[in-house]
Amino acid sequence: MGKTHERIDGRLRAFIESQPIFFTATAPLSGDGTVNLSPKGLIGSFAVLDEQTVAYLDFAGSNAENGRITLMWCAFQGPPNIVRIHGRGEPVFRDDPRFEGLLANFPDIDPASHGLRAIIVVTADLVRDTCGYAVPFMAYEGDRDLHRKRFEREDDDSLARYFEKKEHIAASLDGLPGLPLPLPPLSL
Repeated sequence: MGKTHERIDGRLRAFIESQPIFFTATAPLSGDGTVNLSPKGLIGSFAVLDEQTVAYLDFAGSNAENGRITLMWCAFQGPPNIVRIHGRGEPVFRDDPRFEGLLANFPDIDPASHGLRAIIVVTADLVRDTCGYAVPFMAYEGDRDLHRKRFEREDDDSLARYFEKKEHIAASLDGLPGLPLPLPPLSL
């Protein structure tokens, strides 16, 4: 029922780019480690960079993740479909010379109002789609504005203090390195 694809293009790219939500799953190499599964949203916070590479904005509130990653999109409207990208994710932090260039791929998001920490760049090792016949129909009504309202009142100093108080920011659930603290300033 599933099909493997060599690249992210055509209908796969169109499908991915049209979804208002996607899911990320990460896990350490250890068999007794914790699988971390998170929903991601905000229209404009995801981009297909090329046929093998995607990226998404890593906002305040997310937990630390490691390199192995699977991204998944489900069709909650229209024809049934599920697409998964299995690969390696790399966080590009605010002080990385690539950060500003990558940020240009997300023109509809104001990074300062969401507590942007990093841009996660994922290189695909495997791209697959499956039928999605059992995925229910659900209507997208719009993005919630709560994340923006919560974090737009933060500046870099208060955001750094927020991160320092939170568990699983500097390290993952399994103690893998996470967000380097203190957070470098967001210079736009």
